[in-house]
Amino acid sequence: MSSEYDTTETLDVKGQSCPMPIVKTKQAIDGLEAGDVLEVVATDSGSMSDIQGWAEGTDGVELLDQVEGDEIYTHYVKKTA
Repeated sequence: MSSEYDTTETLDVKGQSCPMPIVKTKQAIDGLEAGDVLEVVATDSGSMSDIQGWAEGTDGVELLDQVEGDEIYTHYVKKTA
């Protein structure tokens, strides 16, 4: 499955529950450059609201999209600064 986003890196947090998807996402974003896009693949349905809330409350990141698939939740987070 391809996305419309040119992702720099994919973070696989399948099987992990809150707060690990957020913790790992933050760590991955910290290692990227401005303009890079991180694709986060999770199985925790709570990651939909968790990652959205984290992105909205965090300077320097933008949540581009979230895709709810068949027990897989994919998030696209862009580092803006």
